[in-house]
Amino acid sequence: MLPAVMDRVDAALAAGLGGHDLTALPDHVRRTAPMRVTFDNPATVPAPPNPAYSHTAHVTAGPMLYVAGQIALDENGEVDAPGDMTRQSEVVMSLLERILAAHGAGFADVVNIRTFLTDIGLRAEYGAVRARYFTGPPPTSTTVEVSRLFHPEALLEVEIVAALP
Repeated sequence: MLPAVMDRVDAALAAGLGGHDLTALPDHVRRTAPMRVTFDNPATVPAPPNPAYSHTAHVTAGPMLYVAGQIALDENGEVDAPGDMTRQSEVVMSLLERILAAHGAGFADVVNIRTFLTDIGLRAEYGAVRARYFTGPPPTSTTVEVSRLFHPEALLEVEIVAALP
């Protein structure tokens, strides 16, 4: 344990915390610890009904990003392409991509994705777009059908949780 502690103290000193007492060390460790995410489908649990999601995501150390529901709004606040699930999915994924990038993250850092569709029959169109953005191990996921969203022309709303690197 001592070498690990000494490495952390050396890193804190290198970061300019030499004039602080030991209470500064835990905050420094929290801010600098590498984020690790492991997606897992334990052998003790039946396989997911489809390979597009994992059962669990184990996150160690570091900050988390929670992104509230995104819908396909254009710059005027209007729904982009009413009735077109593929286009709305593209817009939503593009918004999520920009939000993640602004925090130094990407789709590989997404731990959980929750999707609300107004027509579950359009799930394949949404899934095709989503698969182009989530190319690594799939995050934990929930997709549900809702009767409507707050904007009547929106076909989907997507929320994510990401582990920031």
